[in-house]
Amino acid sequence: MIKNFPHSSASGHTIAAAGLTLMLALLSGCHVGPKYVAPNMPAPPEFKEAAPAAYANAPDQSWKPAQPQDAVLKGKWWEAFNEPELNALEEQLDIDNQNIAQYFQNFMAARAVVREARSQYYPTLTTDPSYTRAKSPATLHGAGTTSSTSSNGSATGVTTSSGITSTVMSLPFDVSWEPDLWGKISNTVREYQNAAQVSAAELENERLTEQADLAEYYFELRGQDALQALYDQTVKADQQSLDLTKALYETGIDNDESVAQAEVTLENAQEVSTGIATDRAIYEHAIATLIGKPASTFSLPVKSLTTPVPAIPIGIPSQLLQRRPDVAAAERTMAEANALIGVETAAYYPNLTLAGSGGLESSAISTLFSTPALFWSVGASAAETIFDAGLRRATVDQYKAQYNADAAAYKQTVLTAFQQVEDYTSTLRVTSGQIQQEAIAVKSAQRYLDIANSRYETGLDPYLNVISAETTLLSDQQTAVTLHVSEMTAAVELVQALGGGWNVTQLPAADKVNTPAAQTAVANTP
Repeated sequence: MIKNFPHSSASGHTIAAAGLTLMLALLSGCHVGPKYVAPNMPAPPEFKEAAPAAYANAPDQSWKPAQPQDAVLKGKWWEAFNEPELNALEEQLDIDNQNIAQYFQNFMAARAVVREARSQYYPTLTTDPSYTRAKSPATLHGAGTTSSTSSNGSATGVTTSSGITSTVMSLPFDVSWEPDLWGKISNTVREYQNAAQVSAAELENERLTEQADLAEYYFELRGQDALQALYDQTVKADQQSLDLTKALYETGIDNDESVAQAEVTLENAQEVSTGIATDRAIYEHAIATLIGKPASTFSLPVKSLTTPVPAIPIGIPSQLLQRRPDVAAAERTMAEANALIGVETAAYYPNLTLAGSGGLESSAISTLFSTPALFWSVGASAAETIFDAGLRRATVDQYKAQYNADAAAYKQTVLTAFQQVEDYTSTLRVTSGQIQQEAIAVKSAQRYLDIANSRYETGLDPYLNVISAETTLLSDQQTAVTLHVSEMTAAVELVQALGGGWNVTQLPAADKVNTPAAQTAVANTP
C-alpha cells in the first residue's frame, strides 16, 4: 500500500528526507548469505611422469620435457611445432570457426544479463500520456446552461442542447524503487558476473579444444601422406620384383608359382595404397569444417610428416590450476552458486518499495505546462512473507547443495587435469622410446630384405622368402609412421592438458566483464 507523506513544513520534509536517507544508507550495508572463499585444492610438488628420474635410462634421441620444469607455454602454442601451414590454419580457425563464434555470443549474452541485473539498482520511471475529448448527454445536465466547470477545475465544457463536451490532457509520471536492503540485487549482479566469467572460461576451453583438434587432424593427415608415400614406394618395389620374377621364369630359373606370388603381393599393395586416400579425405574435410570452409572448396597439398616433437614445458602441478580454462570455469561456477545462496537468503527479509507519481493535467494545451496543472504523490510500502510452509528454507538448502555439488565438480576437474598431464607425458615418453626401437627394427628389416633379394636373384632361396622379408619391412615402416603420428597427437593432447598458452589472468575480472576491454580481450585470445 502506498501512503502519501504529510504536507507539513519545509523543515519537516527536510527532516523526513534526511531520516529516510540515513535509514537506507544503514540498511544498504546489510548483505546476507555466505562469503565466498576460493577453494584450496592441494597439488603435488611435481608431475611424476615429467620428473628427471623418469628419463634417466631413455635414449639420447627420446623426447624429454623442456627445462626448466617451471616453464610454461605461452600464446600461440602451435608455433612450437614449426609447421607454417598449421600456423596459418590455426589463425584462420580463431576467425571463422563457428563453434568458437557460438561460445563468444554466449559470452556476449551473459554480459547482457549482467546489465539486466544491474538495472535493478536504479528506479523505474514510466509515463502514460493521454488525451481525452468526451461528450455527455444533455439529458443529464439540462438545457440552457452556457458553461460548466469540473469539480477539480481541470476540465471545462460548453452545454448546449446536445450536452457537455469536455477535454482532458494528462502527462503523468510514475516512479518506483526497491532499495537493495539485504544485498539481493548485489548478490544477483555478482551471480551473473560470475556466470559471465564462466562463459568466458568456457569460450577459452572451446577455443583450445578446436585448436587442438585442428592440430591433431593436421598431423593425422600428414601421417596419411607419409603412409601414401610409403605404399607408393612399396608398389614400385613390388612392380620391380614382379618384373624380375617374370624374367627369371622366362629364362627357366624360376617357376610360375613365384610369378603368381609376386602378382598377389603387388595387387595387395596397390589396394592398400588406394584406400589410404579415404582417410586422408576425411581428415581434410574435418579441417575444412574447423576453419569455417565448405569441405568441397578446401584442399591441402600432399606433404609427408617429418615434424619432430618439440620439447614442451610441463611446469609444476600448482601452476596447472591457473592455466586450464575448464578449471577456471569450475571455480567460477562455485562462486556463482555461492552468490545465488545470498540471493535466496534475502527472501527471509522484508522488501521495501518507494513509489511516487506526478505530472501535469489540464483541459487546454496553453495551461498544461503551468503550476496549477501539477499533481504529485509519494509513498512507501513494505512486504514480508509470514508463512510459506518452509519454501524459503528448502530453496536455500537446494542452492547450498548445488554449491557443494559444484565444489565436488571443481575437485574432480582438477584431479582429471592432473591425470591428463601425467597420461600424455607418459604417452610421449613411452612412444618416443618405441620410435627409437622401431627405427632399429626398420634397419634390420631392410637388411633382411636385401639379403633375401640377393639369395633369390642367385637362385639360392625361393621367392617366398622375399615376400616374407618385404612384408616384415613394410609392417615395420608402417608402424614407424603410425608411432610418429601418435607421438605428434600425444604432444598436442599434452599441450591441451596443460591449458595451451592460456592463463587465468586473461579471464576478465568479475566487475569488468561489461567493459569494452573485456570484450576485446576475450575475442582476441590468444
